[in-house]
Amino acid sequence: MSRTYSMEDLLALMARLRDPQQGCPWDLEQDFRSIVPHTIEETYEVADAIERGDFDHLPDELGDLLFQVVFYAQLAREEGRFGFSDLVDGVTRKMIRRHPHIFPDGTLDSHPGDADGMTEADVRVNWDRIKAEEKGAEATPASALDDVTPGLPAFQRAAKLQKRASKVGFDWPETGMVFDKLHEEADELRTAWQEQSGPEDRDAVEDELGDLLFVAVNLSRFLGVDAEQALRRANLKFERRFRCMEAQLEDAGEKLKGRDIETLEAAWQRAKKASDADS
Repeated sequence: MSRTYSMEDLLALMARLRDPQQGCPWDLEQDFRSIVPHTIEETYEVADAIERGDFDHLPDELGDLLFQVVFYAQLAREEGRFGFSDLVDGVTRKMIRRHPHIFPDGTLDSHPGDADGMTEADVRVNWDRIKAEEKGAEATPASALDDVTPGLPAFQRAAKLQKRASKVGFDWPETGMVFDKLHEEADELRTAWQEQSGPEDRDAVEDELGDLLFVAVNLSRFLGVDAEQALRRANLKFERRFRCMEAQLEDAGEKLKGRDIETLEAAWQRAKKASDADS
């Protein structure tokens, strides 16, 4: 029977990979900055597996993401900053602190709290209040938008900026007005596109397109939909339908390239109906 490895084994493996004398040359070359792109890639691969419902491969993707955390902890331990146990201790304490309705004594051994009657909205209010209290000892932020990470994906950062602005009252009063704004921005984009006379006007088109996307993210927030997830879903749907269209044309001995728009539209509609029926 094969051995089942533990968290301690993974930490020991990471230390071996970073051993100055006998470690892996590639792993020894890495630092905090160099592995960030790998972390981002692994995060998206987890999201992709979930989006596709590929739960057979999800453990593998989650393991890859966990390895990124272990890598950072090893680098920090080597520099005397912190270790993996510090991460575990810190996040456990934070989760206990932010869930007083579950851990009323402030310890993991607390008797179950009284969460009866609490809604998800109540939990979110509590969470935000406790976060604010945790930051109370820090300097008062200069802006309501402080601490919104610049490195987030654009859609995700737009949503966070909008949520922060909403908390101080800067928001649309109702959803219909956001739909109106979306149409307004679409009209402005069309105008900028029609009026461009050279490459120098591309900035105006990009600016208006950015405004349109920003409002689309705002609308997703009002509709209770995650814009990033919605776009990933649309990507998967388009890919599924496009591949189906390619397969249908190939089965008929036809090629996709060079077809007129009417033929392509008819092929797309057939593929759309077929692929959606199979999904």
